[in-house]
Amino acid sequence: MKNMNRLICLIFLLVVANSFSQAREYYQLKVYSFDTDAQMAITDSYLKDAFIPALKKLAIGPIGVFKPRPTDSVTPKKTYVLIPFNSVVQFGLLEDAIMSDETHQKNGKAYLTAAHNNPPYKRIESILMKAFVEMPKMSPSKLDGPRKDRIYELRSYEAATESLYKKKVDMFNAGGEVKLFDDLDFNAVFYAEVISGSQMPNLMYMTTHADQATRDANWKNFVDSEVWSKLKVMPKYQNTVSRNDTKLLYPTEYSDY
Repeated sequence: MKNMNRLICLIFLLVVANSFSQAREYYQLKVYSFDTDAQMAITDSYLKDAFIPALKKLAIGPIGVFKPRPTDSVTPKKTYVLIPFNSVVQFGLLEDAIMSDETHQKNGKAYLTAAHNNPPYKRIESILMKAFVEMPKMSPSKLDGPRKDRIYELRSYEAATESLYKKKVDMFNAGGEVKLFDDLDFNAVFYAEVISGSQMPNLMYMTTHADQATRDANWKNFVDSEVWSKLKVMPKYQNTVSRNDTKLLYPTEYSDY
């Protein structure tokens, strides 16, 4: 009963937080790293059967869950979980809310009570972001082809200084880069400023493509476009990216999109 009352109170607080939410969403990207396939399997079961259902009970979603696409080299053992929030308050209340959920505790027992010498993952990285002005809300991809063929491209653009980083953000918003991606059917899921993470200052965004050939064709159209040719040489946008980190992912069967 005590846990139930606590959960009801937390759900109420989350609802109140939603009612005062800002126009721009916040996103948490959780990146799980694994040493073994067994660890990955335990975490997959936890996410599918306990964590995501607990979030949906709190009206948080849709949730994207992705894995690295196979490559010729060793494919990293990682899982990426993308969670939207209406406010920082909603994000801050989440952990207490799901840990007070008895169904979450029951269905996630193998993960939640794992022994110190048999953990369900190697490490978890958490990145907190705030949506761009030009795309204040997430737009889950509407691709409906085979999930194994889809390309979910996650990019992080790092800058040498905060000032240069802000200029790159401006390039996406006022400069028209977001609009160009939209015009070329890149099917963006989100664009966001990283407000807490390990590679700051940086921004992140995700675009989606039906397959590798479509992805490559879309990027050729982008590079060849007149809009990009003019935008990339503007003096105020020079030297705004010091490092581009690109991850090609695919959605798991239990991902919402």
